[in-house]
Amino acid sequence: MLRWSVATSWTFLFFAGLFEIGWAIGLKYTDGFTRLVPTVLTVTSMIVSLTLLGLALKALPVGTAYAVWTGIGTVGTALLGIWLLGEPATAIRLGCIALIVCGIMGLKFAA
Repeated sequence: MLRWSVATSWTFLFFAGLFEIGWAIGLKYTDGFTRLVPTVLTVTSMIVSLTLLGLALKALPVGTAYAVWTGIGTVGTALLGIWLLGEPATAIRLGCIALIVCGIMGLKFAA
């Protein structure tokens, strides 16, 4: 059975999180899955994200990996929502995003 190093698993997890951002933002552009190209790109991002998460789980604890994966997706999606979609960038919202980043870093260093 093929096993990944922990460093490789963290790399897989990082990219899984980036693809999670891709599909979360992509959902906005699919217009309810009625637009072909955004839908195909979004579904592809979903598949890649979940595949990379699964590979990362070969060497990382599931609770930590899942929390980091969703944290990367949450932070990235929130920031892109502000930048691309004109969502509000209030101090409280940015502060909460910073807290999520701190939590992701804490989980990484504790693993």
